[in-house]
Amino acid sequence: MIDAPAIIRNGRMDITAANRLGRAMYWPVFSGPGSARPRTGNIARFQFLDPARPDFFSDWDLAADVTVALLRTEAGREPYNKDLTDLIGELSTRSDDFRTRWARHNVRLHHAGSKTFHHPAVGELTLDYESMDLQADPGLNLTVYTAAPDSASHDGLRLLASWAATLDPADQPQDVDTSPPHS
Repeated sequence: MIDAPAIIRNGRMDITAANRLGRAMYWPVFSGPGSARPRTGNIARFQFLDPARPDFFSDWDLAADVTVALLRTEAGREPYNKDLTDLIGELSTRSDDFRTRWARHNVRLHHAGSKTFHHPAVGELTLDYESMDLQADPGLNLTVYTAAPDSASHDGLRLLASWAATLDPADQPQDVDTSPPHS
């Protein structure tokens, strides 16, 4: 089991699985308008349509640029994916910010870096992340977040873990199983 926030997302930016800490970290995405709560949330839909979005992403412009570039990359891979084109159409018609960024035609892959979030329950979290495509499940990506030891963000993650334990169990998915498959 991973003892850090971990999410699995697809190319449409749907969070398809998360461990308890990952779900707690992305709680605003799961609980916002348009989410299929409690099991999935869509980062792109949250990024551009939810009024809470600027508060969650400390550098909203950068986060929005990355989200659109990842969607554009996926559109290049899967140009006939109806769910993806429906999402892009929805965001294009409902968000000027999305439409402007989409017109830039930027693409991006990112596998490691640092992000800062402003979580409504625990405040600012600056976290390093590593991301990898899941070879056994093409189209899915695992992202794990960590905080520097003895940092305010490390303390914030511990507080987030305590907060996560208080959430309604019906809203909690099963932990992501990170063990190798049985043969």
